Amino acid sequence: MTAAERQRDSRMDLATEPVELICRDGQVLGGQCWRPEGSEAGTVIVNNATGVLARYYARYAAFLARQGYCVLTYDYRGIGASRPSDLRHARMRWRDWGDYDFDAAVRWARQRDPLGLLVTVGHSIGGFLPGFAPAAVQVDRFLTVGAQYAYWRDYAADRRLRLACKWHLAMPALTALYGFFPGRRLGWLEDLPAGVAYEWAFRRARMELSYPRAERAETLARFAAVRAPILALSMSDDEFGTPAAIRRGLDYYRRSDRQRVQLRPRDLGLEKVGHFDPFHDRHCTGLWQASLQWIAEGRHPWTVDEHLPAEG
Repeated sequence: MTAAERQRDSRMDLATEPVELICRDGQVLGGQCWRPEGSEAGTVIVNNATGVLARYYARYAAFLARQGYCVLTYDYRGIGASRPSDLRHARMRWRDWGDYDFDAAVRWARQRDPLGLLVTVGHSIGGFLPGFAPAAVQVDRFLTVGAQYAYWRDYAADRRLRLACKWHLAMPALTALYGFFPGRRLGWLEDLPAGVAYEWAFRRARMELSYPRAERAETLARFAAVRAPILALSMSDDEFGTPAAIRRGLDYYRRSDRQRVQLRPRDLGLEKVGHFDPFHDRHCTGLWQASLQWIAEGRHPWTVDEHLPAEG
C-alpha cells in the first residue's frame, strides 16, 4: 500500500453510527451519523445530488467530523439505503426529497441539538430542495455546490443538446419502458423512481408550474420562509451548474442573503473539476478547507460574482 493510500484510508477510520430518519408520511430513510471525537462545533447535513448515493460524500463527511462537526449523510427515498424492494411500483416524487426527506433530516438534527449551529451542504438538487421542507427555516446557513433543478435551457450551451437528449428524451422513454429509470445498468448514476425521473425530465422554467395549481402558492411560500444566508458555489466547467441555472434556483430564496461564487479549475490548481469532482478528497486541503470558513463563521475567501440581498 502506498503512502497516499494509507493517508486516504486514515481519513475513513472515523466511527459512524447508522441512523433512521422517520419522515412525516411514515417513510423510513437510511443514513449515517459521523461524530467528532471531542466536543461538537455544530451539525452539518449533507444533501446528495440526484441519483448519487450518500456514501459518495463519506470522505467529505469524515473531513468535517474531524473538524468537530456532527455530520448526517442519508439516502433519499428510492435510493441506496432508502430503496424499497419494489422500485417499479414506488410512488415517489422529486420534491418529496425536500418536502419529507430533508425535513426529517432537519428534525433529527434539531432533536439531538435544539440550539446548536445547523448548516446544510447541498450538492446539485440537494442545494435546491431544502425550500420544499417546512423545517428548512431551522437551518442557520446553507452552502450549495452546483445547485440547480436541471431545467434544460440552463445547461452549458455547447453540451445542451446532448444533455437534453439524454435526460429529457432517453430518460423518460426508458422510465416508461421499465417502470423506473434503470440508471445503474446504463452507468448513468443510480436507479430512480419513475416520479423522480419524470419530474426531472419534464421540469418547467418556473419550478412551481411543474406542480398542480393547488400546491403552487404553498410551495413558493415555503421557499420564501427561509431566511438563512446562502453561499452558492459552482465551477466554470460545470455543465449543469451554469450561472443561469444557479441564479434560477436562488431566485426562489428571496428572503435569504445570497452570494453566488463561480470558481475556475485553475483557481484550485486543476485543469478540470466539473459537477461531481468537488466532493473528491483531493480537495481536502483547498476547497474543503475553505468551505469550513463558511460553515463555521459565514465568511469565505472568494470573490463574489453576484450578491442578491434578502428581500423584505
